[in-house]
Amino acid sequence: MSDDLRQLLHIKTSDLEAINSALVNPDNELVNRFLSVVEKYGTPDEINRKAEAARSLPGLMERLQRAGSPYVDDLNWLMRMRDENAFVGVGEFRREVLAQDSTSGNGNRTEDEGVILEISACQYFPWLIEEARQAIDQREIMPGRFIRVRDMKESEQDQGDLPAMVAAMQIMGASYVETLDTIGTDGSNNHLDGPETFLGYFTGPGLPNDYPLQWLDECLYYYTEYGVRQVLNINLGSMLMCYWLARIGVDIEFKVSVLEGVDNPWYFMNLLIMAELFRGPNGKTPLVGMNPTNSANADTLRGYAQARDVLGMKDDVRIEPHVTNFYTGVVKQPFDAGDMILEAASDVANLAAKHEGGNPEIEEQRDYKSNMLDYFRSREDLEESGDMNRMLVNYMDKHEGINRTARALTRSGLSFGAAPLLHAHD
Repeated sequence: MSDDLRQLLHIKTSDLEAINSALVNPDNELVNRFLSVVEKYGTPDEINRKAEAARSLPGLMERLQRAGSPYVDDLNWLMRMRDENAFVGVGEFRREVLAQDSTSGNGNRTEDEGVILEISACQYFPWLIEEARQAIDQREIMPGRFIRVRDMKESEQDQGDLPAMVAAMQIMGASYVETLDTIGTDGSNNHLDGPETFLGYFTGPGLPNDYPLQWLDECLYYYTEYGVRQVLNINLGSMLMCYWLARIGVDIEFKVSVLEGVDNPWYFMNLLIMAELFRGPNGKTPLVGMNPTNSANADTLRGYAQARDVLGMKDDVRIEPHVTNFYTGVVKQPFDAGDMILEAASDVANLAAKHEGGNPEIEEQRDYKSNMLDYFRSREDLEESGDMNRMLVNYMDKHEGINRTARALTRSGLSFGAAPLLHAHD
C-alpha cells in the first residue's frame, strides 16, 4: 500500500510543462516586472562581470585609498599577518587543547567538512580588526563565516566600511552574508511598529506588496557595485527573485534567515525543491545556507540533512543552527546548543555553528547584555549613548564562544572550519 501511495507523489511531466508555460508567458506580469528590474543592470553576463570587477581585491584597495579610508592600513596589516603566518595553526591549536603532540582524528571526514565556525553579526569593520589582533595575541581561532546585519547604506557611507569588509573576507578566505535594508522594518508593514514588535516571535517582518522587487533592486545594486554575492533572505517572494536570478545566469547566492521560521525538515524540503527546480545554467543553486529556528535539536538537524541529502544537495546547502543567541529578548536563557552541535556533527555534513550571543554564563555577568534591537540602531546613536564599546564587548564574547566550540569539537575528535587563509593546516 505505501509503495502505491508513494508513486502518487510523482510529478507528471505535464505539470512541469504547465509551470514552464507560465514562466515564459509574455503576459505574466510577475515575471515581466522581475525582468524589468534585472534589465536596469544589464544582461546576466554583464551583471556578473560588473560584480567580479567590483569585488577584485586590488580594485577594492584602490577604491578605499581614493576615498582616504582609514581602513587601508588595517587591511594591509591583515594581509601582512596572514602572509607571515601570525595566526595560530590548526594543528598547534589542537595540540594545545589536547595537551599532546597529535591532532584529533575525525573518522572519514576531511578538514573541509568540519563544522564551520560562524559569528553574527560583525557590524563594524574595526571589530574585525580587534578580533584579529586578539586572535594573534592569544592564539585563538578566527571564524570561517561572518554574518552582517548592519544598515547597508550607512555601512556604504561609513569611511568605506562595506568595501573594507568585502576585502577582508577575501584576505581571510572566509564566507560572509550581508543583510539588505529591504526587510520590512521600515514602516512598510502596517502591523509592525518597528523591529521591537516582532522580536521574540521570529515569524519575520515580511515583504509586502512590491517589496520583493525593491529587494531585488537592492540586491543587484550591491552585487554589481561591491561584488556582494551572498545575502540574507527572509521571505519566499525574495527567495523566488533569487531563484529566478540564478536560472537566468546571475551568480547570486542567499542564506535563509532564522526569521523565515524553518522549524522542521518538511519546511526545509519545500525550499530545497524550489532550489532544485531553478538551478542555474552552471548547475548551481543560489540557496547555499539555512538557519533553522532555535527549537531545533540534534534529531531535527539530522532530518534537515536527510531532506537535503536525498535531493543530492549535501554539498550545496549548509545547515547553520545557533549555538548561542542574544541574551535579551529572543530566547529563554540560558540558551546553549553546544551539545546539540557535538551530537549532530558526527553524522551531519556541511554544518555550521552560529554564535549570535556570548556564552550564557559570561553574558549573565555583563552589565550590558546582547540585544537584537541593537542591530537596528544607527552608529551615531550607539556612539552618543556610549553603547558602541559595550557592543564590542558583546561581540568579543561571541568570539570567545567560537573558540569554546572549536575546543569542544577538538576534544570530541571532530574538525572545525576556521578562516581558511589565516590558520594553516599542518
